[in-house]
Amino acid sequence: MTDQTPKITALTPAQAAKILAAAGSRRITEAMVRADIEAGAPTNADGTLNLIHYAAWLAKEAAHGD
Repeated sequence: MTDQTPKITALTPAQAAKILAAAGSRRITEAMVRADIEAGAPTNADGTLNLIHYAAWLAKEAAHGD
């Protein structure tokens, strides 16, 4: 692992968007991730995202129709 390899437990919104966009068929942007953060998506104390927690939050939001 290099210093440039992102950790799934500490991603910037831009890194999260890039990984999620590559993993699925939907267009996901950094702005969309930031909007989710503003809407209550969980973040670490330093403002980064844990991809597992973020994915769980997205699933919960989708289940509630938000």
